[in-house]
Amino acid sequence: MFFKTYQTELIQTAIVILLFFIIQFLSQALIKKIGIKSGINQARISLICRYVTVTLVFIALIAEAFVFGTELKDMTLIFSSVFAVIGIALFAVWSILSNITSGIIMFFSFPYKVGDKIQIHDKDFPIEAIIEDIGAFQLHLRLDNGDLVTYPNNLILQKAVTLLKKDAIEHFMEGDK
Repeated sequence: MFFKTYQTELIQTAIVILLFFIIQFLSQALIKKIGIKSGINQARISLICRYVTVTLVFIALIAEAFVFGTELKDMTLIFSSVFAVIGIALFAVWSILSNITSGIIMFFSFPYKVGDKIQIHDKDFPIEAIIEDIGAFQLHLRLDNGDLVTYPNNLILQKAVTLLKKDAIEHFMEGDK
């Protein structure tokens, strides 16, 4: 009885799930291809893949709500309420979201990679260091004196940066010997 009553919705659900997996597979393959071509480390590639998967799950859930007959006005009411609560809650953590967004932008368009020596032109705190890691929230930079500096992703996109040496980490490691 259940299957007869909801036969159309179940077929549409199967189509949504199939499309979800196809789009997820294709997007992850594309992200991995871009990441490998750009010389980005596997941890960052996996992180961006997770972000895309979560986004696709939300889109699939919204599609499922429409499959089972949710009206657009009901969805609008739900989303406006949810986004109002989320907006208020996330106002306190806007910098975290800004850093995550910057991390995603940096994945696709950051011209520097792990091992490069860069100079950040900041009038208050100029930095000349080697990039050790590019995380979701910040860069790990190793200064010439060996100190580790974490630099927020959103700030690195706002400052002028000069590439001093490509793959300078090998030079830094040889200096330790």
